Amino acid sequence: MTVRRILPYASGADREASREFYVDVLGLEVAMDDPVLGLRSPDNPTAQLVIPPEGMEDPQPAFGIDVGEPAAVDAAHAEALRRGLRIVYELRDEPWRVRRFFVEDPSGTIVNVLAHMD
Repeated sequence: MTVRRILPYASGADREASREFYVDVLGLEVAMDDPVLGLRSPDNPTAQLVIPPEGMEDPQPAFGIDVGEPAAVDAAHAEALRRGLRIVYELRDEPWRVRRFFVEDPSGTIVNVLAHMD
């Protein structure tokens, strides 16, 4: 399994104000606008930030880990189940072409394990 990037999540309480702050003040660029606001560094495209709309996900993950390939998502899901970890959002393919599930780590942090589908 290859971890391509780790994606921190920020509050989506005011996405437009967040967009202005991260783009105009900090120089990030918009990489995606639907279903989440995805921002990235123009100099390092793997340095990214995700701002989901308020209430999009319940529970909202603290961050996402892109494991590169849908098969790696399946493998991580199988391993999480084998270890008896709590799956809080079942494995699925999303309409925006992402395969993912949410798992609670041993300390209670919700993690979005994902990969983009080609």
